[in-house]
Amino acid sequence: MNKLMTQVLLSGVVVAGAAVSGVALADDDCTAPRDEWQSEETFRQTLEEKGWEIERFKIDDGCYEIQGRDDKGHRVEAEFDPKTFDMMEMERED
Repeated sequence: MNKLMTQVLLSGVVVAGAAVSGVALADDDCTAPRDEWQSEETFRQTLEEKGWEIERFKIDDGCYEIQGRDDKGHRVEAEFDPKTFDMMEMERED
């Protein structure tokens, strides 16, 4: 394979990878209509009953986002679907 063909092939792989990762990022947003959301109070109670500690709460991209500690005491930043409380994304600091 000559150098030009290799560059064209690699360019195609990079473009395809960027397209796939862009789709994955778009799916991180929560899409439930606001009238279907459960209340912030119910959300907080649900997490606290599971042993989580919420230090900061906000709404971001249609998701409930918290910073705090999970049930094992790890510092976390996590996003939850406000309708189902399913975790959408979590970053943990060790």
